[in-house]
Amino acid sequence: MNQTFRAACVQMRTGLDVAANIEAATALIREAKAKGAHFAATPEMTSLFEAESDALFAKVQTEESDVALKAFRALAEELSLWLLIGSLPIKVEERRCANRSFLIDAKGSIRATYDKIHMFDVDLPGGEVYRESKNYRPGERAVVANTPWGKLGLSVCYDLRFPHLYRALAKAGAAFLSVPAAFTHTTGQAHWHTLQRARAIETGCFVIAPAQGGKHENGRHTFGHSLIVDPWGNIIAEAGDAPGIITADIDPTKVAEARSRVPALNHDREFKLG
Repeated sequence: MNQTFRAACVQMRTGLDVAANIEAATALIREAKAKGAHFAATPEMTSLFEAESDALFAKVQTEESDVALKAFRALAEELSLWLLIGSLPIKVEERRCANRSFLIDAKGSIRATYDKIHMFDVDLPGGEVYRESKNYRPGERAVVANTPWGKLGLSVCYDLRFPHLYRALAKAGAAFLSVPAAFTHTTGQAHWHTLQRARAIETGCFVIAPAQGGKHENGRHTFGHSLIVDPWGNIIAEAGDAPGIITADIDPTKVAEARSRVPALNHDREFKLG
């Protein structure tokens, strides 16, 4: 569990055509493998970035039928690569999806799934309005999964603003946190780096945060800047706003080192308000 490994973040600009998105992600995942990655992570909404309800429900599939999931499972097995597919829109009701993350091992088996808990329902300055809960059903469980290098705590995008989730993941044994995202350009400029570094510092975990970046077919403008952050809060790899990959070598012993310096996870105390 203390073996150093190379992690990659795949940064995308996902559009409205599922097949084209699978092709784009596949090419970048192959590039990550060619650059020595043992683990690669893609962003939120890897297979489809569709906000219009009728169009979304015309394209989404159940987990059992989802063509993107089948393609990525086959790719992981072919490349002998662990894959974190940041999220796919998965049909769970007639007019409801889950924003679901998938951890796939190097044999193509699904090791864990996580449904995004916190729905992005916000009104931003300049008239940007988002209602994720209109089409998506929030998850109800936090997930920590085993990997060959240690435990991975799963999350998706807006979850990043809820630090108690990450503290719970770290206390459950997570050494690494995945934060696949499609942060808006507005909120990303203001908060992306600060929040990612804070979650790493608070938990003493590595943070692996693959992102969407640029102007999308659906009109969204996402921030990009995929990040890998070490447990002391240092950014050890960062992308710009274009599709591509970043890699970093991850030494799991740095987790214990950071936590021994500031053992805050051991210092929680019950308290009363007022």
